Amino acid sequence: MKYYAGICIFLFFIGHVSCNSSEKKDTEALVTTSTQPQTELEKSISRGAKVYKDYCIQCHLPSGKGIKGLYPPLDGSDWLTDKRTESIHAVKYGLRGEITVNGEVYNNIMLPLGLKDEQVVDVMNYLMHSWSNTLSEEVTLEEVKSVTK
Repeated sequence: MKYYAGICIFLFFIGHVSCNSSEKKDTEALVTTSTQPQTELEKSISRGAKVYKDYCIQCHLPSGKGIKGLYPPLDGSDWLTDKRTESIHAVKYGLRGEITVNGEVYNNIMLPLGLKDEQVVDVMNYLMHSWSNTLSEEVTLEEVKSVTK
């Protein structure tokens, strides 16, 4: 009898937790879903975050801090902000040779990622608006298309 009562209490508890868990997920979905439409820039940044995760995060890390001496930082990068065209070129075609970022010299190879121009736009917008980067001018498709080898 005690065994049967223990099983009933256990099943009630599991059912109660499951119900609360799904209710909580539904509530979280309502809270995190914005009722305001995203701007085109916000959509681009969101898509760019996915591109960053798929192609860039291995070297530049989730923090955008890079790896000292190997892979330059993107967070607070003077090269990224002061050399906009060169930055787009690097994302679009790769980069080889010496560059100076925030006073530190980097001399490594960034292979071409094979991104479409739209993906370059998105990841550049993500980079320019992530971490401590706050550029006001968004990267456009026309701008990326104008950067050639």
